[in-house]
Amino acid sequence: MKQLIQHLQSGKTTLEEVPIPAVKNGYIVVRSIYSLVSTGTEKMLVEFSKASIINKVRQNPDRVEQVLNKISSDGLIPTLDAVFRKLEEPMPLGYCNLGVVTAVGEGVNDFKIGDRVISNGPHAEYVAVPKNLACKVPHEVSNEAAVFTVVGAIGLEAIRLAKPQLGDTVCVIGLGLIGLLTCQLLRASGCNVMAYDIDDKKIAIAKSMQIAAFNSSNIDIDAHVLEQTNNFGCDVVFIAASAKNDNLVNIAARATKKRGQVILIGVINLQLDRTEFYKKEITFQVSCSYGAGRYDDQYEIQGIDYPEAYVKWTAKRNFEAFLSCLNNNTVQTTQLITSTILFEQAPEAYAEIAAPDTVALLLKYANDYKLTAQPEQVTIKPNKPSAVTVGIIGSGNFAKATLVPILQKIGANIKYICGNDGLSAALLAKKFNIPHAVTSTDTIINDPEVNLLIIATRHDSHAALAIAGLNANKHIFVEKPIAIDLNSLEQLKAAHAQHPELIFQSGFNRRHAPLAKQLKAHIQNNPVSNIVITVNAGALPDGHWLYNKTTGGGRIVGEACHFFDLMSYFTGSTIKSVYATEAPISNQQENTIIHLTYHNGSHGTINYFANGHKKYPKEKIEVFAGNKIFMLDNFRKLYAYGANITNSLFSTQDKGHKAQFETLLQSLHSDQLSSSTFESLYNTTKATLLVEKSITTKAPQEVD
Repeated sequence: MKQLIQHLQSGKTTLEEVPIPAVKNGYIVVRSIYSLVSTGTEKMLVEFSKASIINKVRQNPDRVEQVLNKISSDGLIPTLDAVFRKLEEPMPLGYCNLGVVTAVGEGVNDFKIGDRVISNGPHAEYVAVPKNLACKVPHEVSNEAAVFTVVGAIGLEAIRLAKPQLGDTVCVIGLGLIGLLTCQLLRASGCNVMAYDIDDKKIAIAKSMQIAAFNSSNIDIDAHVLEQTNNFGCDVVFIAASAKNDNLVNIAARATKKRGQVILIGVINLQLDRTEFYKKEITFQVSCSYGAGRYDDQYEIQGIDYPEAYVKWTAKRNFEAFLSCLNNNTVQTTQLITSTILFEQAPEAYAEIAAPDTVALLLKYANDYKLTAQPEQVTIKPNKPSAVTVGIIGSGNFAKATLVPILQKIGANIKYICGNDGLSAALLAKKFNIPHAVTSTDTIINDPEVNLLIIATRHDSHAALAIAGLNANKHIFVEKPIAIDLNSLEQLKAAHAQHPELIFQSGFNRRHAPLAKQLKAHIQNNPVSNIVITVNAGALPDGHWLYNKTTGGGRIVGEACHFFDLMSYFTGSTIKSVYATEAPISNQQENTIIHLTYHNGSHGTINYFANGHKKYPKEKIEVFAGNKIFMLDNFRKLYAYGANITNSLFSTQDKGHKAQFETLLQSLHSDQLSSSTFESLYNTTKATLLVEKSITTKAPQEVD
């Protein structure tokens, strides 16, 4: 199938051939009939992609400090690599889709194959969407009208925040797509609506809908509003425009009555004039997308709905309410359609977005889809047989930034790259000349040519995929952690016991770092050691998937496990017990001190903190052994007290990823286990899983 994407670096808009997305638990797959181009949001993205590097930086000043901090901690070259890699990532376009359900995942009971639905899916011939971001279309509503639902819900959510009453006077600044829909919804709520724009065509459309609309290029909005309201001002001003200055928010404040409201739907600068907001006690609020649940992983990905009695208007219920407005002709959309374009012509048609009088563009998809025998697969080139053939499951950030580039560099024969949505896998396959991009894990697991399965998905799927790979007689490399609960860990242990001849490794790359190996060589004759590892982890954004214990396992299991393994490597022993305490700064185990004892008498302490500063090194390892002290500084420099070590003036950070995969491939060619055995992985993982119990019981936990 084809999907429309925007290249941030080159500014090009292209159609890419990608595999049809796989249906996941809680998701549906939809064959597209129409999708709507959101001219405001998508125009901003297209214009940003066409800007020079300097202008991109100017538009994102907050990113500059992040880059400088990363240079300070990780070095210049890794930082530049990360920046340009980010710019190379194309963006999928679109979020207003209408189509027919073709597949239904487990846990989905309110959709069936053949249902006509709207969703926030992108511009693509097939889309996979979570059940809470899709809803059925009433029979009476046309395709051309229903496709406006998602963008209409954005205006509806802004109105719900304002809670206007019958007879209120409201002002809408900006008569783009969202502005015109918002005006109609406000009129349906019994409000007196005044609207402003600088485009005569959009003003004419508003007037055709019985909306009092005015050209703001000829008048001062605030003065005109006061004149029309006997100097009282509006109850609410909605800003549905985009601007690169702060004029609009202050114009809105002057047009608002005392104790009125300003609701921002568009994108503008927010240097508020405090005096105006202060003396009128104006309430200012930014409206977030199309309703409660948006950007909440539990609502979107896990499909957990908010109880209606407590959160009445979720994103999905806003979709349904807007469809009801279409059904009873409260909202008109015919006048908003500037043109309808065949999906195959979309890249050329995107030039119309720049036209100031464009309101809505519809993309129309072919009616007769003839699927290939393997719709979940896109072939880039023929595969070459090899002694070691690799299949990769997972096409996220780690695969893009680290895994695939390194495997290509060391000459690994990659046959498959798999990603749920299809797009990321197809783009990776195209960039690195991988023969097949797929969305079905079974395609890889059931292929007898693949003898090394690399798993780089979200943490909750690691154990199940690894077990399936072992049962298919494949060597396994699974990104850390190998499991996120004790039950899965025991199942994995049992599966591996059935296939002891297979190599099983995890992504504990730090033990393969050149400086870690150098340190190990200095202490190998003194196995009993004391180790202190301080991790300046930094806080993750609220709602990050890693915080969720059921999907990410939490930060200790999902991230700090690296340092459990590194300690085991330095001590040459396995963990005997774990004792952990958590600082009462957060409830995410982000500020935890963990003490480990080892069977050979060694001790280790891991300080895992998220409340530090980004300029401080992220990882600092101190090893006390044989009357010597070694300090490994963020895998860039190694210092010794009591031993002679010389650091290069031009040392760069190397955390051992390349060496790890070189070792793995050598092991496969020689049929010998490499430095990290399954027993060690089991011991490390079990210790991380006991941290939470130790915190809860305030007692050490025996790992054996």
